Amino acid sequence: MSNKLYTFRDKFKPTFFPQHQDAIYRRLEDKHTSVEIEHDPLGTTMTLNLGPQHPATHGVLRCVLQVNGERIMKSVVDVGYLHRGIEKLAENKTYQEFMPYTDRMDYLAPYSTNVAWCLAVEKLVGIEVPHRAQWIRTIAVELARISAHMLWLGTMVMDAGAISMFLWTFRERENIYDLFDKITGVRFTVSHCRIGGIQFDLDDDVRQGIINWKEHFKKEFRDWKKLLTNNAIFYRRALGIGVITKEEAIDMGFTGPSLRASGVAHDIRIFEPYMVYDEVDFDIPIRTEGDSFARFQIRMSEVEESLKILDQLLPNIPKGDIRADNAKHTYASKDEIYYSMEGMIHDFMMTDMGVCPPKGVEIYSAVESPKGELGVHLKSDGTGSPLRCKIKSPSFANLQLLEKLLEGSMIADTVVLIGSIDPVMGEADK
Repeated sequence: MSNKLYTFRDKFKPTFFPQHQDAIYRRLEDKHTSVEIEHDPLGTTMTLNLGPQHPATHGVLRCVLQVNGERIMKSVVDVGYLHRGIEKLAENKTYQEFMPYTDRMDYLAPYSTNVAWCLAVEKLVGIEVPHRAQWIRTIAVELARISAHMLWLGTMVMDAGAISMFLWTFRERENIYDLFDKITGVRFTVSHCRIGGIQFDLDDDVRQGIINWKEHFKKEFRDWKKLLTNNAIFYRRALGIGVITKEEAIDMGFTGPSLRASGVAHDIRIFEPYMVYDEVDFDIPIRTEGDSFARFQIRMSEVEESLKILDQLLPNIPKGDIRADNAKHTYASKDEIYYSMEGMIHDFMMTDMGVCPPKGVEIYSAVESPKGELGVHLKSDGTGSPLRCKIKSPSFANLQLLEKLLEGSMIADTVVLIGSIDPVMGEADK
């Protein structure tokens, strides 16, 4: 029986997505130029579409898989089904007007994207933010990190076949959303940050509510970690699946927990500290195995580190203002607006024109979001809107390795592999 290289364009006729199909099959053919596949008279070699209409691919991620039986031989990851042109929108909005759009990127941790945008604009303009505001921002960001990891944990384990964990983690996410409702006035898309500070202060009752939730959550999380780490079924579904070496992770741009699971000790909160991360003590969890189980262990450890950070921040919130006292840089307080003509004028000017950085200034600012390095590059033309805006999203960077993760794996492993890198398509398809 002779060996033959299949011509995908002839064997598999496009039936949908015609605008993408030619490019997809060209990439599959290119991958097979040096690979010979044994003639397959029973037709066990085929091309499958996993997604985009699939719950494990978030409804907008398409993975084209060339399989031989149950084994994935080659794969092509096709993104862009959710593209909304957010960066171009940023260039046509004032800096503060763009804030609600940041919530819709990583909508599982919107506060992280809020903070990333505000820190970038503050660096561009040169705004000094009050210490109390930075302290409260850090508390909210760590709550958002725990919330994002709870959704990852529940959905990844559910994709592996367990339903109970999904229900437990979502119950705790609801409790965190209740806390965000008290902190920001909104449960989900918070838009709480302001350029130069934050919108609302954190009162003692809310602070105590976070402390009470934290103590309850610690006990719950301890039980979940023990249950999953010692669960033979989950252990076998994740151990040794989708191994990425340290060198591959660096070369292909892995970031965040996925990078640290391959042995690279990089966390922006430690190496380029922002807000008040240089005032708290926490560790960078590291694993060297680089497989799906290691990525699971890293995120579980990160939740514990976030709790450690909250333990240090909540009892010691400093006194002071929550926004910079500069009407040219940030909105005035409501008391000034309602009872002062000058405050009303400044509020109008900020809404109409926004903060105006010096012309020609260009900066890059990055934070450590739950998914990895979330960076914002801005260039100013002297007006209240950026001349150029580019956002480096960790979900998009991590998806670059998905093809390598899938190739050689079993079809049943695909949902575990996608879950192990924890992509959010609203952030990847910005």
